[in-house]
Amino acid sequence: MNYFAAKKQEYQALDSRSRRRFWTDSLLNNALYILMAIFIIFTAVVNKNFLGPSSIVNIITLAAVSLPMALGIGGCIVLTGTDLSAGRIFGLAAGMSAAFLQNRAASKLIFNSLPDTTGPWIILVMLMVMAVGAVIGLVNGFFVAKFSLHPFIVTLATQLITYGIILMFFQINGNGGGPISNVAKEFKSAVSGPAFRIEAWNVSIPWYAIFAVALVIIMWFVWNKTRFGKNMFAVGSNTEAAKVSGVNVFLTTVLVHTLAGALYGFSGFVEAARLGSVTAATGLNNECDAIAACVIGGVSFVGGTGNIGGIVLGVFVLRIIFVALNMLGINPNLQYIIKGAIILAACSLDMRKYLVKK
Repeated sequence: MNYFAAKKQEYQALDSRSRRRFWTDSLLNNALYILMAIFIIFTAVVNKNFLGPSSIVNIITLAAVSLPMALGIGGCIVLTGTDLSAGRIFGLAAGMSAAFLQNRAASKLIFNSLPDTTGPWIILVMLMVMAVGAVIGLVNGFFVAKFSLHPFIVTLATQLITYGIILMFFQINGNGGGPISNVAKEFKSAVSGPAFRIEAWNVSIPWYAIFAVALVIIMWFVWNKTRFGKNMFAVGSNTEAAKVSGVNVFLTTVLVHTLAGALYGFSGFVEAARLGSVTAATGLNNECDAIAACVIGGVSFVGGTGNIGGIVLGVFVLRIIFVALNMLGINPNLQYIIKGAIILAACSLDMRKYLVKK
């Protein structure tokens, strides 16, 4: 008997009161998705360009930039934590990528003596910024696991420390805190250049969208097919039970945060190529979008629950909403209020599901 047939049989066995309860619970548990679907339909009716080829590609590319960060922070949420430092790690990685991969012919360089912007140097810079992100993530994981500190406190501290490092970095060589721009065309081409073209739509898909797909596949394998992934869910579900089962809780916690930091670093690397100019404010509040996407995608703050497919769905849903808000001409200041309301609603519905199960 397949899943749907079993559910149908289950439903038919319920009395009228239980059936009403079933529909009420279903509507409340999926209220966010229902409201978002209504909003998307409304936007498509009001603005005919919303579902046009260029708009769809724009949503895909924006989601591709956000995905690595969401994939990283998703693991922290599975452990019943969070990561407030994600946006600043993203910003530091973006600033470093832009500085080390500036056009050597530019009049204003952060570093004067660096190798030419060839393929091997671009890869080396990518690995370097990912390593920097991983080190900050390792610090987060160490303090959370070793001293049983709440991730909120630890990552708030590293957020401030990382921001201080960013401000000092942007002062190097008399830059005076100004933007770091003029990134090399080889860098932009390798990351944000067109991977292939859809002639029927007259649009191009950038390389970083392909990288995002590859990362999703890798992270799906890590979460579902490795001992590390099984340990992560075990620790998130019940730390004490995981310890009794022989799981190294300390190592698992450190590795989850370290991997998250590396993914934030990769996101920043991509953003530097995409924008071509990075400021000290780059990455500000990006962790909020990533957290919202994870919660919308079903990664629960109660721990031990979540999947990669849900995170991908959450990222796309959130990006669709943000693009729709812009197309409807909603005041940018009001958009922050809407973002906050989405996070609050998603977390409230998530907690309701948990309480009902209890």
